[in-house]
Amino acid sequence: MDRTHLNGKELARTLEERIGYAFRDESRLKRALTHASARGGKGADYQRLEFLGDRVLGLVIAEMLFLEYEGADEGELSLRLNALVNAETLADIAEEIGLIDLVRAGSDIKTLSGRKRINLRADVMEALIAALYLDGGFEVARDFVLKYWQPRSRLAGAARRDPKTELQEWAHQVSGTAPSYAIEKREGPDHDPVFTVSVHVNGYTPAEGSGRSKREAEQAAATAILTREKVWHIAGTTE
Repeated sequence: MDRTHLNGKELARTLEERIGYAFRDESRLKRALTHASARGGKGADYQRLEFLGDRVLGLVIAEMLFLEYEGADEGELSLRLNALVNAETLADIAEEIGLIDLVRAGSDIKTLSGRKRINLRADVMEALIAALYLDGGFEVARDFVLKYWQPRSRLAGAARRDPKTELQEWAHQVSGTAPSYAIEKREGPDHDPVFTVSVHVNGYTPAEGSGRSKREAEQAAATAILTREKVWHIAGTTE
């Protein structure tokens, strides 16, 4: 059976098997898993839920880190939070759950790759968190987030530094100048743009990165060059 055509009850039952929560309002879950390209009418997709889910996730992660890392200062807590709420982490968890094969979307969305694919998974994950929050309350959403995010918070490299800050310091060491960033292109609709940015360090081949904001794209580009030049390992640790 094509899971993107499951009715409300079938969709809720399938997701319950994966995450252990039974939705009371199946229409809310259906909205959380509906992309704008397949919506039946205005407001019937996950965009509004995505906005709420982002805030719920941030609060749960901030509370978790505050309680677990009593000796950490604000800077370290911020680094840990940023690593856990970025699009890559959300997309990884969406893949782990098998969430994307439940999303109702137009055929063109199914073929997305690269950064757009990551962003789609991240958006759906945020929408699901919002749906859990609205359906079962804060504790339900909190339990879900802790189940999937807490193990990741304890991995080596979870508190790595902001890549732009790291690149700034490395570039000064190796070239005596600051890195420079340039927007290469902007794609997508106004409400969901994708930026591609290049970063240049004197004496080194430029690197590119993409993201839903210029800052996110710059961070991705900085990460790319830090990884390529082996300043950072793939797992995110520094040498």
